[in-house]
Amino acid sequence: QVQLVESGGGLVQAGGSLRLSCAASGIAMSLTTMGWYRQAPGKQRELVATISSGGSPNYADSAKGRFTISRDNAKNTVYLQMNNLKSEDTAVYYCNAKRLLQIFWGQGIQVTVSS
Repeated sequence: QVQLVESGGGLVQAGGSLRLSCAASGIAMSLTTMGWYRQAPGKQRELVATISSGGSPNYADSAKGRFTISRDNAKNTVYLQMNNLKSEDTAVYYCNAKRLLQIFWGQGIQVTVSS
């Protein structure tokens, strides 16, 4: 059974930083594209960043220059370092794993940025 468990969310002031972690189990993470998505109230879920099995990152325009996605396959964990946070980054952040035709989601974690 695949499980993705997010941690590291919370409340932060604008301009601050947070580091999200996603611990994966039941999946060969080294063969899997991992990603972070977010969903703000009243909005659709949107891509934040992904990282391929080979370590190539891809970012949404809103994340470029402020967020960094990374992975530690030995720890089965993917990270999202978020710097210079803005109020518009407030959302529930979801960890995502894609392998072949399978897609898995974490339960989500709240990030709130106060202005």
